[in-house]
Amino acid sequence: MNPFTRRNFLASGAGIVAGGALLRSPLEGRQGPGGPAEYRPVVTPNGATLPWKVVDGVKVFHLVAEPVLHEFAPGLEAECWGYNGRVHGPTIEAVEGDRVRFYVTNKLGAPTTVHWHGVFLPNGMDGVGGLTQRVIRPGETFKYEFTFQQHGTFMYHSHHDEMTQMALGMMGLIVVHPRQPTRPVPDRDYAFMLSEWKIVPGTRRPDPNEMTDFNVLTLNARVFPGTQPIVAKVGDRVRLRFGNLGAMDHHPIHLHGYAFSLVETDGGEIPEAGRWPCTAT
Repeated sequence: MNPFTRRNFLASGAGIVAGGALLRSPLEGRQGPGGPAEYRPVVTPNGATLPWKVVDGVKVFHLVAEPVLHEFAPGLEAECWGYNGRVHGPTIEAVEGDRVRFYVTNKLGAPTTVHWHGVFLPNGMDGVGGLTQRVIRPGETFKYEFTFQQHGTFMYHSHHDEMTQMALGMMGLIVVHPRQPTRPVPDRDYAFMLSEWKIVPGTRRPDPNEMTDFNVLTLNARVFPGTQPIVAKVGDRVRLRFGNLGAMDHHPIHLHGYAFSLVETDGGEIPEAGRWPCTAT
C-alpha cells in the first residue's frame, strides 16, 4: 500500500520525549454489542473528542455543520466552515462492534452531507449527496446509523460540493479501537489530521479554488507556534495516527531523533514480519 495516499495511516514507536508534564490517561472500559473492551482514549492535540451518550444500546453523537472563525496561529484567523464550533471537527471515538447514530444538523448557508471515509457501512449511510442520499439543506437534521465493523483510523468529511466545503475545513478524524487488541495498549495515543490551505494575505477566507499553490500546511488545523507538543516520558509506548485529506498533496512525516514502525495503513494491520523501522514516511 502506498503510504502517501490521502487516506489514513497509523504509526507507533518506542517513545517520544517533549517538555512539560502530562498525566497518563487511564484505560477506559466500554460495554457494547461485542462485549467489553479496554482502550486508551485518543488525544487530538489542539482538538477535541465528540461527546456521546448511550440510548437503548446505541452510541448517539450530534454533529453541527456551521461557520467557524478559526485561528490557525496567533494573528492568523480565517472564516471557515467546520463542525461543533471547531476546525477541524472533533474526533469521533468508538470501539469495534459499536452501533452508532449520528444526528447531523446543517447551520450553513448551503446544503451538505457527511461521508464516513473508509468505513464499511450500508450504501444509504455513505453520505454522497445526490447519489446515496438527498442533501441536508440549511436548517435540516439528518440521521446516520450503522455499526463499526472494523477498527482503525478513519475520517469524516462533507461529500456535497466537497472541494469547496472540505477546503473550508469540513473534515475530522474517526478512531475505532479494537474490541480484542492484538498489541499492547499504548501509553499515549495521539491523532493528527493533515491539511493544506490557500489564504491570500488580506483576505478572510481560505480559497477553495486553489489546487496547487497552498501556503498554509497544518496539523489539526494549526501551524507553529500555535501547535501543541506531543508529550511523553522515556519508556512510553506511543501511537501516532495520521489522516490526510489535503486536496492534492501527500505529506511526509519526519521525527527528529526517534524511529518508529509503520503498523497499519488503509488496508488494516500490517503483519509483524512486514513492518520496518523508519524515521520518515
